[in-house]
Amino acid sequence: MKIAHFDCFSGISGNMILGALIDAGLDSNLLNSEISKLAISNARLHIEKVDRCGVAATHVTVHVHDHAVSASEEHHLATHRDHGNHRNLTELIKLIDASSLDSEIQEVSTRIFRRLAEAEAHVHGIKVDEVHLHEVGALDAVIDVVGAVSGLRSLGVDAIFSSPLYCGTGFVDCAHGRYPVPTPGVLALCSDIPLIQTQNENELVTPTGAAIITTLATFDRPPIYALNSVGYGAGSRNHPSTPNALRIRLGDANTNSEELDRDGSQLTTGALQRDEMVMIEANIDDMNPEIYGYLFDLLLERGAKDVFVTPVYMKKGRPGNLLSVLVDITDVDSAVETILLETTTIGVRFHNVERRKLPRISTTVSTPHGDVRIKACEFNGLKRFAPEYEDCVSIARSQNLPVLTVYEAAQNAVQKG
Repeated sequence: MKIAHFDCFSGISGNMILGALIDAGLDSNLLNSEISKLAISNARLHIEKVDRCGVAATHVTVHVHDHAVSASEEHHLATHRDHGNHRNLTELIKLIDASSLDSEIQEVSTRIFRRLAEAEAHVHGIKVDEVHLHEVGALDAVIDVVGAVSGLRSLGVDAIFSSPLYCGTGFVDCAHGRYPVPTPGVLALCSDIPLIQTQNENELVTPTGAAIITTLATFDRPPIYALNSVGYGAGSRNHPSTPNALRIRLGDANTNSEELDRDGSQLTTGALQRDEMVMIEANIDDMNPEIYGYLFDLLLERGAKDVFVTPVYMKKGRPGNLLSVLVDITDVDSAVETILLETTTIGVRFHNVERRKLPRISTTVSTPHGDVRIKACEFNGLKRFAPEYEDCVSIARSQNLPVLTVYEAAQNAVQKG
């Protein structure tokens, strides 16, 4: 699985995302080709290498109608058309839909703008259709959003993770006056998102940057991954003490332990493997216990690595069960939804866990009753193996044999081999 890990130690903006992607290896010609699919005349990117507090970074300036969009013009919302060049959400969606972009890029880009318009409508107490966008609806923002979505797709990214968003302080001039930083629109976008406010008297997180990252990313630690490349996307200002840049790390993570187990080339005899998982828990004291069997099967079918219950005593001395579900980070939402729909609990909790396990391989042995897959591992000279339960049960049922007979035949085949 290809991971994109955003490190927003100096905030995030649309052009910083584009710069970071290019710096990490995205072909700028390919990016310009995607942007050209929008019906925006004379739209282009100016790309240059710059220094940000001793760090080499890529700075991207969006040119629309031969006009370079400055950082101060990345603002903000207007509720009336007499504030200059503004478009509402419907016009933006039509612009994206009329392009020759891939349908998936169109859908994700539209989702980002819809989220942004809903946040601004909430701040100003108006309907979404009444929001006329300056920074949001201006053509440079369309290019930022479409460029970010198409760039991540071109790099083959499967999952996006982000650090907390580092925000500045002070004030910034917007269409409706002088607003505090972070601006109300950014705060509306970042509901339930981890924010860290710094003493940097600049706006570090722009509405476009916030809309993109909060729509696409999971704000949690990514799974363990092998780093492939690092990119720095420069902001317009050069801060004296901290690099004004967005960092992105691209890497490959194998969160599917079963695939890792079957690939013998990845195993090192005697070396423990490790990965990061998420443990989801719920206390249940009012559910028919017959449902647990169905629930276990359903969770395992949907990617859970382990499911179990532990008898517990709850408040007022009531007996209950602690449901525990171990999943990959990417399967958390699916598992939580299943638990809330299929049990009587009204809430769950979860936390990251680090797992150590023996390296293992999967092989197949021939028995008088048929072929059986074997899971084997070795650690410090100790060898272990176990027949696959599903294979033994399938043979036992089809041949009307005791399942222990099939198990013993498989074990004997391993010892002889």
